[in-house]
Order: sequence, then C-alpha cells, then structure tokens
Amino acid sequence: MNEPTKVLYNAECPVCRFEIDHYRSYAQKSDLAIRFDDLNSDALAAWNITSDQAARRLYVAHEGQLYSGIPAFIVLWQEMPRYRFLARIVSLPGLHWCACKTYDLTLAPAIYRWHRIRQRRR
Repeated sequence: MNEPTKVLYNAECPVCRFEIDHYRSYAQKSDLAIRFDDLNSDALAAWNITSDQAARRLYVAHEGQLYSGIPAFIVLWQEMPRYRFLARIVSLPGLHWCACKTYDLTLAPAIYRWHRIRQRRR
C-alpha cells in the first residue's frame, strides 16, 4: 500500500489552520489517504526541515517527493476529488506562473511575517 500524502502546516497560524482544517475535514469525510502534520508538534522531525522553513510555506510529501508552495497545493488538490478542477486550472502555464509569483512574493511572506509578529508577542 502507498504511503498517504502528507501535509505540513502551521496550526498556530489562523489562516493556515482555517484552510487546512477545511481540507482535513473533507479528507476525513471522503476517507482520503491524507495525513496533516502540525509543524508545532513532534511530527516535524520526520520532515527533515526546520520549523522556520516549515512556517514559511505549505509543504506536501507525495510518492517520495517533497513539494512546497503552489506545487504543494496542486498535489494536495489533485488528491481531493472536489478540488481536482482547481489543480488543473492552477497548473495552466500562465496561471501557474502568476500563482507561484503571488504566493512566493506576496502571500507566503505576509503570512510568515504575521507568524513572526505573533511569536514575538508571546
């Protein structure tokens, strides 16, 4: 049997938690082989990346490959029947480029900065 697709995310981030909780709920209801690991738990050790790296973007491990950012979202969406259309759309060459640039240069850095601010306030 193949290993489940694994998702590493920051459960302390309200944005990340909201989105991943939605995917987790759908995966559980649909009996999908997807495991969701919080980077703030012992599960991080199996990922071979630091918590700071993990807090910067979404990571997905699938069939022995590690994906991050938009490619990670695409892999995750491909594993969920309801979201396969989104994976196909975001995989289109021009849209894929725009999505990657937006995520890499705007969304992920903004969410990471927010994460760092929350950490300093503790």
